[in-house]
Amino acid sequence: MAEITLTPVEKIKSASRLLRGTLADGLADSVTGSIADDDTHVIKFHGSYQQDDRDLREERRLEKLEPSYSFMIRTRLPGGVCSSAQWLALSALGRDGANGTVRITTRQAFQLHGILKRDLKTVMQRLNAALLDTLAACGDVNRNVMASSTPVESAAHAEAHAWAQRISEHLLPRTHAYREIWLDGERVRDADESEPIYGRTYLPRKFKIGIAVPPYNDVDVYSQDIGLIAILDGNRIAGFNIVAGGGMGTTHQDAATYARLADSFGFVAPEDVLAVTEAIVTTQRDFGDRTTRKHARLKYTIADRGVEWFRGEVERRSGVTFEPARAFTFTTNGDRFGWSRGIDGLWNLTLRIESGRIADRAGALHFTGLATIAAAHAGGFRLTPNQNVVIANVAESERPQIDRLVRQYGLDGYRAASPLRLNALACVALPTCSLAMAEAERYLPRLLHSVEALLSRHGLLDQPLVLRITGCPNGCARPFLAEVALVGKAPGRYNLFLGGDGQGSRLNVLHLENVEEPAILETLNGLLERYRAAREPGERFGDFLWRQNLIGAAA
Repeated sequence: MAEITLTPVEKIKSASRLLRGTLADGLADSVTGSIADDDTHVIKFHGSYQQDDRDLREERRLEKLEPSYSFMIRTRLPGGVCSSAQWLALSALGRDGANGTVRITTRQAFQLHGILKRDLKTVMQRLNAALLDTLAACGDVNRNVMASSTPVESAAHAEAHAWAQRISEHLLPRTHAYREIWLDGERVRDADESEPIYGRTYLPRKFKIGIAVPPYNDVDVYSQDIGLIAILDGNRIAGFNIVAGGGMGTTHQDAATYARLADSFGFVAPEDVLAVTEAIVTTQRDFGDRTTRKHARLKYTIADRGVEWFRGEVERRSGVTFEPARAFTFTTNGDRFGWSRGIDGLWNLTLRIESGRIADRAGALHFTGLATIAAAHAGGFRLTPNQNVVIANVAESERPQIDRLVRQYGLDGYRAASPLRLNALACVALPTCSLAMAEAERYLPRLLHSVEALLSRHGLLDQPLVLRITGCPNGCARPFLAEVALVGKAPGRYNLFLGGDGQGSRLNVLHLENVEEPAILETLNGLLERYRAAREPGERFGDFLWRQNLIGAAA
């Protein structure tokens, strides 16, 4: 039998002593702002990435200085539920320990950017004091578990948030390394530890889980490694349809990599959820590809071995037999903005946060405003999978004060924003993401302005349209589900994908490759003109493009 050659990252994980590596020594080294190369992989499991300011790379190289290193940290926040006290703690860290901003991710978590190595441990300890952590927010493990962001619209939504918490806790790594390194915990010998779910080398690649409550698919459940679709009995969850094997990440010019929608595996009762999710994780642990990292996600394991084989293996491990999937309907994968009332009689206000970046800008002091609201409001917040924030659990008597603060700090942009602007997503990209090939977050405002001008020209500004942009094909903003998506190829150049739907259940297709803004806008202008003239009542842009065979190879 030929010897199996593991990827370098697999060897790093194996030698890491259950995610310790040499992180403790690297953090204590004041000579450099970076950590050892191997530790840049280990620290991901602790919820952090080493980054550098790519805008400054060449300048610092010419000055014979090392890159301007800093660290991003990401919280673990199942279902995006955040107390007001935690919001205030994160705001303080964003102001004092990071770059003056806080960012909402597309996985309902927070990111802090620009943390210097010397401050990293202090930031981790302050998060811990606020009952927050970053364990398993990144790395080859199950990451933050998402859940429909609607706050207690029915008892089912409360159950979904509870399941996000339960699944997250069940699938957490058991290593003591996080507490030892960041919280000065007592050293525990490796022999006394075990990782019953992950093993000593964890998963072959990252793993993502999301819970959707129909008719809303705000978690983009088909993009997840495991998706749980709540099946309702009245206002309660009777069980879940399980889908598995979704994923967005691809590599340019590599046909062996591709975006994929999750397959349906069937229905399970609530009491079987933990056993089934664990069995899917351990099946991927044992059969996922550890020799080719680009081929290591669950989607490839299922595609290579087949849905029936995978279902059988999960049933054998879990002792649960899948029932036939039950009927449901999705109507949207977007957020609903403005005030809504929950079954508990409390109100919830969903605000638009463009690209998820909470910052103070002229006329829009969002960072200060949300901290001010958190200080005055005890009901907490919800982060949405679409980079927005919900001020949750507001009593009727509080609403006037909340509305006043929202207006005062320019947080009421959702009132006049176009559907395009409300639904757009962007990843961070430049200058901090090492994978970025082009701009995304910094380019989004200009792109939105240009596309809004086209929509206005054709009388379509009030039509819903899902637009997403990423700086590379790794898929962090779930671009391959959008009606219009730009995926970075090089500075100022993008691949244009068209044809997703408005429910997150159809992949788009490549329409133009390696083009600049003028070609993108010219193409969209022509297609929007045809859409205005020939669309059917209520027909979305992505559906129209498919019906008219206007995209991809069909065009």
